[in-house]
Amino acid sequence: MSTIFKKIIDKEIPASIVYEDDKVMAFKDINPLAPVHILVIPKKEIATINDIKEEDKELIGHIFLVIGKIVKDLGIDKEGYRVVANCNEFGGQEVFHLHYHILGGKKLGTTLS
Repeated sequence: MSTIFKKIIDKEIPASIVYEDDKVMAFKDINPLAPVHILVIPKKEIATINDIKEEDKELIGHIFLVIGKIVKDLGIDKEGYRVVANCNEFGGQEVFHLHYHILGGKKLGTTLS
């Protein structure tokens, strides 16, 4: 069954895309938890962090380079931001397509729970 992220990648449903290349897509979260809340996803379907394989290491590195570009473009690189990846039910993962949350635009609290 196709996830909502796969449908966004396939342009079946709209999203506020802030970055896209042949490997990665980034878009605004529809329920933001901070003034800046961007989701960064690989176009390759990987369900969880646990499903990352050896052959994915270049893709994962690319994702973090893209995150660096996005935070600079949004002007939150100097003040700071948080990158979060949830894994499975107890980790709070709701969509089973690997994704990273970029949160920023305000001073964030020190706890994650």
